[in-house]
Amino acid sequence: MATAVATRVDLLFRAFADPIRLRILRLLQPGELCVCDLVAALKLPQPTISRHLSYLRRAELVSVREKGSWNFYALAPARSALHARLIDCLESSSQEIPEMVADARRANAARKQGGRCAVVGRNSGLGTGELR
Repeated sequence: MATAVATRVDLLFRAFADPIRLRILRLLQPGELCVCDLVAALKLPQPTISRHLSYLRRAELVSVREKGSWNFYALAPARSALHARLIDCLESSSQEIPEMVADARRANAARKQGGRCAVVGRNSGLGTGELR
């Protein structure tokens, strides 16, 4: 029988094993983004993004804030040293992956414009940091 810690570690590694989830996590490092901003930055369909966000929530890697019809996702605080190290590793390796560099450019553009959610607009609390 697996212990709670072993199950948590397994869930973390499974979350980090998927390229789309890695791209999402990297985009959330500077601050929260709305689902529609993630869809635009990743150039993937909304159901695909939502499925991966659901997995990341189960792994306790992201948190969600609801505002009206919109969901804003952010990185969850690290719950263990392993969690923190995996996030650090993602940051340090992202410049070597061309797809993540392109994602970052698109996400940075959305952040500079205040996000894509028309009703929420500039008062969304959208993370203002930029990916490098």
